[in-house]
Amino acid sequence: MKLEHANLSVVHTDEMERFLCTAFPDFRRRGEGLDGQGRHWRHVGNDTFYVALQTVPDTTGRTPYGNQTGLNHLGWEVDDLGALETRMRDAGFDPNLAIDDHPARNRRYFYDPDGNDWEFVQYLVDDVDARNDYSR
Repeated sequence: MKLEHANLSVVHTDEMERFLCTAFPDFRRRGEGLDGQGRHWRHVGNDTFYVALQTVPDTTGRTPYGNQTGLNHLGWEVDDLGALETRMRDAGFDPNLAIDDHPARNRRYFYDPDGNDWEFVQYLVDDVDARNDYSR
């Protein structure tokens, strides 16, 4: 089983595409158009996975980790967290949280242009038990 796509409602479609393509250099615009209600949509991804961006007129004021239901963050495994962080910083996206206190993994979190939180994790070991150790 694998995730084929995620769908996000966004206000800043062009900036979201820039965020995604900065984080994932193999991503590109796969397609775009209008839905049945005349709203713009865009698919940004690679040949096997994409993020569907559904354009909406404004944000709802929901914040991740607040008291409302909804997605708090998406977690992505990456091969080179340092390279990702450099790309993101160079593009003007600063991490909102960095966690390097586990011997098996390092993590960085970034807010996208619409305030969604994205986690990027690099595993430092192949041992699955060590990767999944939550005692720290």
